[in-house]
Amino acid sequence: MRSLLLLLGSLILMTTSTPSNADDLKIDPENTIYLDLTYGRVVIKLMPDVAPEHVDRIKKLTREGFYDGIIFHRVIEGFMAQTGDPTGTGMSGSEYPNLKAEFNSTNFGRGTIGMARSASPNSANSQFFICFDDCSFLNKQYTVWGQVMEGMQFVDQIKRGEPPANPDKIVKMTVAADEAKTGEAPAKDAVAQ
Repeated sequence: MRSLLLLLGSLILMTTSTPSNADDLKIDPENTIYLDLTYGRVVIKLMPDVAPEHVDRIKKLTREGFYDGIIFHRVIEGFMAQTGDPTGTGMSGSEYPNLKAEFNSTNFGRGTIGMARSASPNSANSQFFICFDDCSFLNKQYTVWGQVMEGMQFVDQIKRGEPPANPDKIVKMTVAADEAKTGEAPAKDAVAQ
């Protein structure tokens, strides 16, 4: 009887833990971004269900090659790494109009990606940041649009500073679906060390 109960308990645990693990492993190529850094590849899961306009903008700019070569201009230890400004100053964005806020209930935890903005809630454009640690104090004040699924160890290596003395840059950013179509490998400079 005891063996039967242990077996049943094991089966219950396995069936309750399997779906969440399976969900974590599913990759939707159209809603996955590859962010290649000099340290290695970062895999980002996009969240079109909570921030559709922001996800559309990120994919549009990514497909245009906008982010390729842009530096991380503001990197604060224990907080976040910010990029997405073509001038590298933190004062600029893309040629497209600013986006309306899509604040949502997603928590700003480690690896969460949000859209940077000025004091106006509706001023996000192309700049974004990746949280190094818990940043829940930003919840419902900035739009969450993505989550690092793999490669956070490479994000952790981004040089700190406001601005960093020798800033890291995005080697290449691609939508996974586009890379799958072309069979393109990671950018030459994006080699794990």
